[in-house]
Amino acid sequence: MRKLFLITCLLGLFGVSASAQKFALIDMEYILSNIPAYERANEQLNQLSRRWQSEVEALDEEAKTLYKNYQNEAMFLSESQKKEREDAIVNKEKEAADLKKKYFGPEGELFKKRQSLMEPIQDEIYNAVKGIAQTKGFQLILDRSSDNGIIFASPAIDISNEVLTKLGYSK
Repeated sequence: MRKLFLITCLLGLFGVSASAQKFALIDMEYILSNIPAYERANEQLNQLSRRWQSEVEALDEEAKTLYKNYQNEAMFLSESQKKEREDAIVNKEKEAADLKKKYFGPEGELFKKRQSLMEPIQDEIYNAVKGIAQTKGFQLILDRSSDNGIIFASPAIDISNEVLTKLGYSK
């Protein structure tokens, strides 16, 4: 009897504390797609990426051309000329790899540029979400676009449009 009373009390306390929590959802992809600055930053990054990729591909192509020429002329070259051509090919391939790393590596130029363009937008969104959470008393706000664990969520708890309004982009 005493155990039953204790279990009932614990379940009652759990029920009270669980119902007191407020949750909301946002759709970050939706929010970002409605912010013109994000679209402009994305386009700028795509242009840079294409330009840098063409630079890397040009160096790769030069290395391939050097190699083809070497293969065609190898039997007519002296050992010192062969060594010289092989070194030139290796240097050109290394130059292409270094340039690729410089632009596209984990700490490369594209990463730095993306960070400098996107961080202010993300900070602005975070501050808007935080402001709404504090104003409305939300303890937890989930991003439905990045969480595959959400199977269903009521549209009533999606505050994405409120975030856009707070940022000055009426929907």
